[in-house]
Amino acid sequence: MKGTYTLLVSLASAAEIEFGAKGTRTLDSGWYAYTGSAFGRGGFSRITRHARVASGENDARHWHVDYLLGHPDTELADDVRTENEDVECAVAEQLDGEIEPVHGIGASDCDCGTHLHFAAEREHLQTAVRRAHESSADSPSPETGH
Repeated sequence: MKGTYTLLVSLASAAEIEFGAKGTRTLDSGWYAYTGSAFGRGGFSRITRHARVASGENDARHWHVDYLLGHPDTELADDVRTENEDVECAVAEQLDGEIEPVHGIGASDCDCGTHLHFAAEREHLQTAVRRAHESSADSPSPETGH
């Protein structure tokens, strides 16, 4: 199965995390949502790969989110998926208006400002992510680079 996903990641304590060429960012403790697409080979198995990075089984860093997931104080708690639709940028743009963007992370192949967002509380983050996926799947994707 292929589509768009958003990972829900807990960061137990504030941390400085280096995001490869994007440099080091100081992140507050709380909840992070990373939105990506899984249209390549393997589809949603990409989420399993991200989970292996989060658990420490895999230390390869291919995407910006891997730097966050590879930090010892993070936990990949859940994911939200929209099957068979490329709504990655639409979801990210909707989240920009609902929760705090972490500028410049995860959006190197499109025109979006970010694909990583922060909220202090899990419930707020989870509600915003589910709403963004539902509304993006119901409407055509804006032309944003994907």
